[in-house]
Amino acid sequence: MVRGWLALAFASLTLAVADLVQRLIITPWVMIRPSDRVPVLGRWIKIMAWLTTRPVGLLGGFTIPRPPRVVPTGPGILVVMNHQSLFDIPLMVQSVDGPGYPLIVTRERYALWIPLISHMIRLYGFPVVDPSAGGEVIRRSLGSIAEKARTSEVPLGVFPEGTRTKDGEIARFKRGALSHLLAARPWRVYVYVADGFWRAAKYKDFIHNVRHVRGRVEHAGVLEWSDPAADPDAFIEQIREMMIERLRAMRRDSAEA
Repeated sequence: MVRGWLALAFASLTLAVADLVQRLIITPWVMIRPSDRVPVLGRWIKIMAWLTTRPVGLLGGFTIPRPPRVVPTGPGILVVMNHQSLFDIPLMVQSVDGPGYPLIVTRERYALWIPLISHMIRLYGFPVVDPSAGGEVIRRSLGSIAEKARTSEVPLGVFPEGTRTKDGEIARFKRGALSHLLAARPWRVYVYVADGFWRAAKYKDFIHNVRHVRGRVEHAGVLEWSDPAADPDAFIEQIREMMIERLRAMRRDSAEA
């Protein structure tokens, strides 16, 4: 438990200090030099992804491997990943090669009060959605996500389960955001699967179970989505089945090792 508290304290201090750096240095920089926006924000978010995985892992005594960095920077790139813990966000960030970063579909409440993260959501222009809102509000949010997908020059990222799984299995997809993304344009879809992080999904679990976490993350494959006007249901199910099969293989390999 001591190592869990130590890792959590380091992460909290890192977020607080980085929030000031982001507000006082990074934000003015990209405002003054908008041509530097993608490379500067790309480097910054990857620095933060490293700080919230590698040092935290070392202090907590657990393993957070870096994902295969195979996602190119550019338009028409979609990153899809299962959702086991808060570590999935820096893992998705680290999947992008080159100077760019993914715009990750995020719950609106995360944009309100979390040091660094809330300001980062606004600074980077992450698409946000509030699942608890009424129908009209959700429709506007999903429409905004689709517009962001059509115009973005960097990859989009989405966790289609919508919330962290309680047992590490691939949960049923909440298809609203993913369906609107697929309807926005053709995509090259990069599918990732993470495992082993679900035991530390929440803060209390993190403190008690962090030293038992043995995380893995693998690139499951690339799919092509060429017809935005088509019904996306079969394609979405193909993504989910790919995730399920890769998760089974990862666990089978771990059991045999």
